[in-house]
Amino acid sequence: MNYSDSIIKIKGIGEKTQKVFSRIGIETVQDLLEHYPRDYEEFGRPIPISQVREGSVVTIEAYLGMSPRLKRVRHLQILNVQVRDSSGTLLLTWFNMPFLRNRLKMGSRYLFRGKISFKNGVYVMEQPKIYFNKEDYYKLLKILQPIYPLTEGLTNNLITKSMHEVHKNLEFAKDYIPRNISREYSLMDRTKALKEIHFPKDRDSLARARNRLAFDEFFLYSLALRMMRESKAQSKTNYPMVESRECSDLINGLPYELTNAQNLVWDEIKKDMTSEYSMNRLVQGDVGSGKTILAILALLMTVKNGYQGCIMVPTEVLAKQHYNSFRSLLSEYNISICLLVGSMTPKEKRDTYDKIRDHRVDIIVGTHALIQEKLEYDKLALVITDEQHRFGVKQREELMTKGKKPNVLVMSATPIPRTLAIILYGDLDISIVDELPARRLPIKNCVVNTNYRPTAYRFIENQVALGRQAYVICPMVEESEMIEAENVIDYTEQLKEVLPSNISVEYLHGKMKPKEKNDIMERFADGDISVLVSTTVVEVGVNVPNATVMMVENAERFGLAQLHQLRGRVGRGQHQSYCIFVCGTQSKEAKERLEILNKSNDGFYIAEEDLKLRGPGDLFGIRQSGDLDFKIGNIYTDAAILKLAAKAAKSLSDEEAGKIFLKNPYLKDRVLGQSSGTL
Repeated sequence: MNYSDSIIKIKGIGEKTQKVFSRIGIETVQDLLEHYPRDYEEFGRPIPISQVREGSVVTIEAYLGMSPRLKRVRHLQILNVQVRDSSGTLLLTWFNMPFLRNRLKMGSRYLFRGKISFKNGVYVMEQPKIYFNKEDYYKLLKILQPIYPLTEGLTNNLITKSMHEVHKNLEFAKDYIPRNISREYSLMDRTKALKEIHFPKDRDSLARARNRLAFDEFFLYSLALRMMRESKAQSKTNYPMVESRECSDLINGLPYELTNAQNLVWDEIKKDMTSEYSMNRLVQGDVGSGKTILAILALLMTVKNGYQGCIMVPTEVLAKQHYNSFRSLLSEYNISICLLVGSMTPKEKRDTYDKIRDHRVDIIVGTHALIQEKLEYDKLALVITDEQHRFGVKQREELMTKGKKPNVLVMSATPIPRTLAIILYGDLDISIVDELPARRLPIKNCVVNTNYRPTAYRFIENQVALGRQAYVICPMVEESEMIEAENVIDYTEQLKEVLPSNISVEYLHGKMKPKEKNDIMERFADGDISVLVSTTVVEVGVNVPNATVMMVENAERFGLAQLHQLRGRVGRGQHQSYCIFVCGTQSKEAKERLEILNKSNDGFYIAEEDLKLRGPGDLFGIRQSGDLDFKIGNIYTDAAILKLAAKAAKSLSDEEAGKIFLKNPYLKDRVLGQSSGTL
């Protein structure tokens, strides 16, 4: 069996199953091998009920102390039963499994396994798995069982069986890394790493396997960036420019003064654009630091030198907002601006393509539609990508090919520590806007437990009464069997019951169709929706200055950098804004982490602190916002590995680096083609 073989060759996978796998991007044997577990379940010996603790997944051996009771709450059937052992009692709860009432017998002993939560003063095990036969359970002791990301129609058992089949029939794995580097960095053999990541013999082997595979990703990424950097290093510009008086006029006409940081970065951009070489610059700035005006100035300078410029953003809503604000700010400079987004009709797109090709428009604002094959530009001298972490490097490259080595300006609000940014954006010069405008009111934060909810709801109600809007973030779309966390769909219904009927409450999540999501976001931006209950899809891509409250449920389930991104959705207008972090656990560590956010609004400080706290030992934490979409590596928790891999890639000779790419021509697409999901 070869890496490139279709998964249809794997025993147990037919055409129907193949189609299900393809929905999550698994077409080949290699795709399957690189579909890594999101977690592992480790079966330990049963413990006494008295030793259960909130947040832990445990097994208990107990008998029924009461007959199971079934009740209905909205669309749910909830089965409750109290079980006992010699040390105490525990409440068990199942959702939509009424048939268990007839299978569980009073006085009989069973093994129950599940996650412990603490509700209304008592410990609860929700949706536990039942082992009616002890022998079945004891066979699993101390074995790490992989838990995979799934989709509808795909079970964990099927993926596990398929993975076993592949490992039985695949003799060795392709190794991208030279042996001398593997030896120098004590890396596990890749073939062994691919087996241990799926079926580890112990935690130590799992950690070593994961480190090896993360190293591979970072090494290839760093190597590809190096090849890109060398291919375009100091390339002579095709678009010579001079400074334009209009830029100074725009700055002087603004209703506010640029900060020192903005002026410094603008000087760097001007210097790049008026030099004899093409610009390749990253502007990194915290949420609200004023990067957009720098983009507008760069576009104005480009147009006044006789060229075209474009800016690509991750969502249609943000594209439309930029389009309107650009037109307003540049109205007196005789500049033609157009919008290009995916939802436009074919005729609208054709007309826009013609205008762009004929240079009847100077500035193009859009989404991924800017890199469509049919689109031709005329003298495209400046390419800007906003919210860069939502685009892969490959997409930036595709946009660049639309012009003849245009100037490139990459903008990111992701607070990545500078040491990591230098590696991740190795083909770019870096500028940092590290100062917030004086007119911005600092966001007021608080970290609370779930008992604070009624007070928070009253606060949201009062803010809406003042004409403001609010976000409520939940970590999940729907209720999960094994995870105790708020979900947007049920939460929205609950909030509609709690808040007055005249307050419009709607929900938003990533599984909705693009048109539905855009419609919801536009209605919220227009003020038609007062409270938006959402997953993290709102962390980038919309600007609603009227929103003053951000309430995050189960805040402990997110990385600090992501929470800071979410917080950045408020504080954008003239009114005081507030962020309420609701901690759904009693964990001391979780509360200490959230206190960092409580005390600081500085994204770079928060990123550094998050890096210290999470550390390389956190194998499978919640993914950080802003990670390039590596399959297993995490730029925060694996920062040390990232630095070593970048060092290793840098140590190769040009000949060695070239050979790796010649042997693996698909690497550039695989390594640089990452793109996080967008609205």
